[in-house]
Amino acid sequence: MDTTDTTPALRTRAETLLRALAGDDAALREDQWTAIEALVAHHRRALVVQRTGWGKSAVYFLATALLREQGAGPTVIVSPLLALMRNQISAAARAGIHAATINSANAQEWDQVQASVAAGEVDVLLVSPERLNNPDFRDSVLPKLTASAGLLVVDEAHCISDWGHDFRPDYRRLRTLLGDLPEGVPVLATTATANDRVATDVAEQLGIGGETDTLVLRGPLDRESLRLAVAELPSDEARLAWLAEHLAELPGSGIIYTLTVAAAHDVAALLSDRGYPVAAYTGKTDPADRQAAEDDLLANRVKALVATSALGMGFDKPDLGFVVHLGAPSSPIAYYQQVGRAGRGVERAEVVLLPGREDKAIWAYFGSLAFPDELRVTQVLNALAYADRPLSTAALEPSVELSRSRLEMVLKVLDVDGAVRRVRGGWESTGQPWEYDRERYERVGVARAAEQEAMLGYIRTTGCRMEYLRRQLDDPEAAPCGRCDNCTGEHWSTAVSEEVTGATRERLDRPGVEVAPRKQWPSGMSGLDVPLSGRIKAGEQAEPGQVLGRLTDVGWGGRLRELLGPGAKDAEVPDSVFDACVKVLAGWQWAQRPVAVVAIPSATRPQLVDSLALRLAAIGRLDYLGELASAGPPPRQANSAQRLADLWRRLSLPEDVAASVAQCRGPVLLVDDLIDTGWTMTLAARLLRQAGAEGVLPFALATTA
Repeated sequence: MDTTDTTPALRTRAETLLRALAGDDAALREDQWTAIEALVAHHRRALVVQRTGWGKSAVYFLATALLREQGAGPTVIVSPLLALMRNQISAAARAGIHAATINSANAQEWDQVQASVAAGEVDVLLVSPERLNNPDFRDSVLPKLTASAGLLVVDEAHCISDWGHDFRPDYRRLRTLLGDLPEGVPVLATTATANDRVATDVAEQLGIGGETDTLVLRGPLDRESLRLAVAELPSDEARLAWLAEHLAELPGSGIIYTLTVAAAHDVAALLSDRGYPVAAYTGKTDPADRQAAEDDLLANRVKALVATSALGMGFDKPDLGFVVHLGAPSSPIAYYQQVGRAGRGVERAEVVLLPGREDKAIWAYFGSLAFPDELRVTQVLNALAYADRPLSTAALEPSVELSRSRLEMVLKVLDVDGAVRRVRGGWESTGQPWEYDRERYERVGVARAAEQEAMLGYIRTTGCRMEYLRRQLDDPEAAPCGRCDNCTGEHWSTAVSEEVTGATRERLDRPGVEVAPRKQWPSGMSGLDVPLSGRIKAGEQAEPGQVLGRLTDVGWGGRLRELLGPGAKDAEVPDSVFDACVKVLAGWQWAQRPVAVVAIPSATRPQLVDSLALRLAAIGRLDYLGELASAGPPPRQANSAQRLADLWRRLSLPEDVAASVAQCRGPVLLVDDLIDTGWTMTLAARLLRQAGAEGVLPFALATTA
């Protein structure tokens, strides 16, 4: 198509629209115009890899406006986060673009949104990748959208790559969506965090590049406002004390990233105790509370959000003054993406990494959640192949050795590959052949290990830190920034006052975490010959329990991992740990004090559990009634249903213990070393309640939750 005569007018119109979107002083970057021209004038497919804050959203909003003026259908944007959707809808409105969204948080509005799309009233429809495989959306809405779309945008396209940083199996469904697009519909994929390997993988997964002439635009990834630094401190206590002392010095408001949910809450509590206005923000935070926290940060009502990676892509605060990491992400790509939240609209933003000794262990844990081995995937395929009806994820669990989250990932990947299909009521087999891509999964594992080593290299480097990150992202223009701690020689002091150190130590040494009891049996237990279903009867439930701490705690976590970790030797409970347990029991707000102690038998740490139970009974002047019986060491079970079925076969209450429990006139303290899934305590409490215990109070040294 010859657009020589129309191109100048098209660019003039694009510049006018940009000023409405971003202000009177805004002007198109050359690469922005190149992408817009390719989409609007030539209907090409494009992959844009540009730094955060460069203006990728301006490309697709301006392209949308220009295409709509030409009579094209609405733009469909596949966008991964609700926060991103909210920001984009607001931005679109400034340019006179009517944007709407279909996601899990606005199901009550779907019919109205779909009607507006059909009536031509919506210019941009944002959908989450998860919507692409919702049966109603996939079968009823998506075909109409595909047929009428004027532009398809895949935002944060790196999410399609691998099993690591921000991977989302639903993104792989975009290959099918692209294949169904009418000829000539332009496609734009955007990301700020893609090295050559990820960019190639994105192109492969999206099918952009095969026979289609794909435009690839890569720009320099420097962020002139960022002052990168690393401060290595000897312990968790020292890191938190440093943060408590230096947070006030950091400019404006910002984000403090942690690697785990527990750490986010612990750090937020500690900083609140020091008088800082902060809030925790994780993937488990209620959506309304997350929105409120985002609004507080945007309005500078808090000094910081203490967040996991749940606060990442799409959160746009131009004046964000700092990003601090308590613990290093597992790859330089993930790190670059997160620090890119800062400094978009200010001249200087501080970026500080405080690496921890436990970082590698946390990386290893999340790495263990990669795509399962062939045996487990085959279990899923066989269970569906032999089922006479669709099976829900919960109904599948008893048949496979996978946790709920990993099972859901496998089902989504198998669905995209055509081996299974999500329908009303669950999942069903399609009968199509499927081969396990071992080579690809092994390749992903090798790549992840290399990226972890590269992250350690970032911490150790004596050269420019921004140049290091840019080289990891294969930025051909990478060069020393002249701003980071290594370039300037200006390193953060690691000294902390005694007052702050002491207060931090006191806060971290404070023991005790409540553990909520299980209230519902897993689905599908009858298939494992276990007669348990529905809600756990009130007369068979445990009371809320207590543990000394979580294995992931910033304070007690390290000491508990040393005591309960895989390589720990079995020994009597240390005095310091026992004294802390006594403090937890002394502060326990139970409705009625326990009168006796019963222990859970331990196959791996019998000395530890026995000594803990006996000493607690002695110091509390409680009757020690003995322990439950176990038929042998528990096998490793991958999900709740299988774990409970194994316990059902193994765990029992000896007659003499049952007789003693029946004579008790008050609750029983049930003691163990570790609460993992919670099913051991749940089933043991049921046995004790059935024997006549008036109540069961679970207590353990630690929990994995």
